Amino acid sequence: MTATQNDKRGEVAVRAARSSGAASSRARTRLLGGFGWGIAGVLFIALIWEGYKFLGPDNGVLIGELRVLPRTTDLAMPHLWDMVVRLAEPVTRADGALPLWAVVALAALTTLGIAAAGWAVGVVVGVAFALLMQRWRLAEFGLLPWIVISQTVPLIAFAPVVKSWGSRVEIGSFEWQDWMSVALIASYLAFFPITIGALKGLQSPDRIHVELFETYASGYWSTLLRLRLPAAVPYLLPALRLGAANAVIGAVVAEVSTGLQGGIGRLLIQFAGQASGDPAKAWAPIFGAIVLGLVAAGSVALLGMILKDYRRTEEAA
Repeated sequence: MTATQNDKRGEVAVRAARSSGAASSRARTRLLGGFGWGIAGVLFIALIWEGYKFLGPDNGVLIGELRVLPRTTDLAMPHLWDMVVRLAEPVTRADGALPLWAVVALAALTTLGIAAAGWAVGVVVGVAFALLMQRWRLAEFGLLPWIVISQTVPLIAFAPVVKSWGSRVEIGSFEWQDWMSVALIASYLAFFPITIGALKGLQSPDRIHVELFETYASGYWSTLLRLRLPAAVPYLLPALRLGAANAVIGAVVAEVSTGLQGGIGRLLIQFAGQASGDPAKAWAPIFGAIVLGLVAAGSVALLGMILKDYRRTEEAA
């Protein structure tokens, strides 16, 4: 009897090891596949860019007097290799000038820090709204329409107002800094998807599971921590990634609108003004903004690896 039990235990261990190995193999395959498709997408865009530049007319494609595709001159569309080479060159002709890529990287780090602060505020506000609306249905009826309407406000017009209000904030020795206005605007864009995703996730548990907790006389907080929050993870993680991307967009636009120095948004305006004499240089902060968005979303994806035990629904989808 003991030998039979040991054999059965051995078979179970072998099956578990095989299952774990197969799961790890599938995870590696998905990861490699994701990188492969990402590289293929970049190469496809590069091919379209260079193909249109080679085949397209210098004055662009016109329908009547309307230009539907851009000009293909070196001033309007530099070659991709010219842009890459320009990144390694000094940003200006002054002695000791930093390479262009270093200037863009420093500006991107500044914007990333501001966007991260805005994202953190957006997470707190968004989750708080979601908890409030999940707890009381009347709060959902009253708040959700206004939360949706809030995203229709033009950000470019909203940013200077926030900066003006912030400059009047004085609490003791505390002084409102210009970057705080940018972070506040970034949080304004970030909180919306987080609120909707968190609310959907908190409302996702089946009624039978909620009733089971009620049967065992579990209180609100116990049900929230043991049922609703774990069930909300597959909905919340994509919302956090979208919120991170929105925070980067909000920070860049707010830097342009408020005139904040040192960020990638200011470089976009500054280098665009120099495009007539150095067209490849104007694209450098655009590449920086793209990489910035990827880094922001990828950083949130690391959080998903920590919470992988709660992501079954998301992975299945």
